[in-house]
Amino acid sequence: MIIGGGPGGYEAALVAAQLGAQVTMVEQDGPGGACVLTDCVPSKTLIATSVRKQALLDASSLGVAFSGGGDGDIGVATVDLPLVNKRVKELAQAQSADIATRVAAEGVEIVNARGRLVDPQVVRAGDRTIRADVVLVATGATPRVLPGAEPDGERILNWRQLYDLDELPEHLIVVGSGVTGAEFAGAYRSLGAEVTLVSSRDRMMPNEDADGAEVLEEVYRRRGMNVMGRSRASSVKRTADGVVVTLEDGRTAEGSHALMTVGMVPNTGGIGLEEAGVQLDRQGFVKVDKVSRTSAPGVYAAGDCTGVLMLASVAAMQGRIAVWHALGEAVQPLRLATVASNIFTDPEIAAVGVAQRAIEAGEIEANVVKLPLATNARAKMQGFNDGFVKLFCRPNTGIVLGGVVVAPRASELILAVSVAVQQRLTVDQLAHTFAVYPSLSGSITEAARRLMQPEAAL
Repeated sequence: MIIGGGPGGYEAALVAAQLGAQVTMVEQDGPGGACVLTDCVPSKTLIATSVRKQALLDASSLGVAFSGGGDGDIGVATVDLPLVNKRVKELAQAQSADIATRVAAEGVEIVNARGRLVDPQVVRAGDRTIRADVVLVATGATPRVLPGAEPDGERILNWRQLYDLDELPEHLIVVGSGVTGAEFAGAYRSLGAEVTLVSSRDRMMPNEDADGAEVLEEVYRRRGMNVMGRSRASSVKRTADGVVVTLEDGRTAEGSHALMTVGMVPNTGGIGLEEAGVQLDRQGFVKVDKVSRTSAPGVYAAGDCTGVLMLASVAAMQGRIAVWHALGEAVQPLRLATVASNIFTDPEIAAVGVAQRAIEAGEIEANVVKLPLATNARAKMQGFNDGFVKLFCRPNTGIVLGGVVVAPRASELILAVSVAVQQRLTVDQLAHTFAVYPSLSGSITEAARRLMQPEAAL
């Protein structure tokens, strides 16, 4: 029995069905859950449009001119936001339908209802009560609401409400400069909106690679974004024709719309978890071990409701691990050190393995090399000036510990580093791997050559 049809739920359902289990999945919104219907898939679809628009804005540097343009104005590029949002919603629904078809083809029963745990082996789904040997909780999370800045769906918005706008915001104030805030701020600036990004910390994305965040902030400022650091919002109020954001230091920022990106809260309340013996932490996230077990026998949990790492890939792996473990298959515990992540800004920021802050803090000993993207031949050809490739390895063995890529399509480029981390490859092995010339991936093998052990280089 699976409560929740997002990546943690439907991927677990597929594995369980393929192993011969009878599987029922309860999902109240639709297969794919919030990830597919309102969060990850829609946002990345919107970002894809913004990246195309930015490419048009940058085209003049490659010798491409547009009639009617001049002084940096390409003249013909406009954004039809209703059409963009229509595409976003249709693509999300199509992806959800594909998941439904795939899951149903494996014999999984889908119940369109809200699931509630009655006891560790009994789930209430709508008007049905279903007994199961194993229960997986994958209920996800919801945008956190900042007191004094409650979304109204018109001027004060969370990111799930953006796709109902019928025109591009004249001036969007993004409150919160984490990953979600940075992604939407960059997207709407490239689409043509004035954007102010309100950050409560010294820099945007304070929990991500500092070098990557610095590059992105520089790009954003160059594109005309107003990035306000050390500016914690205390309230957001509607005005006659827009919004006013009041900061804790008394300053204000005025705009036409405000987007709230201040974190997530788990969907774990009111579904019988604690009554069934499932322990939650102080923030309401389900406590799980490395094989996704909760404190209740036979009950597992996966995805954002666990707060482990709020990534679709992690949710899916947690779900698979839960099923493999529950059904007696060989399984490796979740290894967070091998998780690859990506921030879908422009340029993208991808990372895997150890973080540089851990190296700088003396927690891990590592050699580091950082190559500017501007020195890469393919980057020069395509006019990419912002970004870098950074690689970490152990000093003596040369085993690859991790890396960061800041570049267009960094989400694709990071795979080579991710494979090296997962398989414990050395920089020497990576350096002896052929890369296409010219290619952005050539910077990864070049970084590995810079880190090669002296005896191997000889």
